[in-house]
Amino acid sequence: MGIEFLAIQEQKEKILFPGFHARLVHGQQLSVAYVDIAQGSQLPEHHHVHEQITNILEGELEMTIGGETRICTPGTVVVIPSNVPHSARALTDCKAIDVFSPVREDYR
Repeated sequence: MGIEFLAIQEQKEKILFPGFHARLVHGQQLSVAYVDIAQGSQLPEHHHVHEQITNILEGELEMTIGGETRICTPGTVVVIPSNVPHSARALTDCKAIDVFSPVREDYR
């Protein structure tokens, strides 16, 4: 895989969970998801081998990570270690960027 210049709006949208729509870019070692989240949508508790960093760009997203619940607003960055259970609920419409390492093959 070489250098790529991509327009995110041209990437195919993928529904990750109901109300969680993402456009994804994959490198050799990581995946980046540009996520639009509809108000009221819930991400059920889950975990994965991937380390995840979530950047909240717009809205209010209630996240529960390892049993700790916080309301995340624009500028909040959340680091989720590998295999830690987490869930989320959109209190408003939200925009976020999620970075995963290693690559999320299930999101291709």
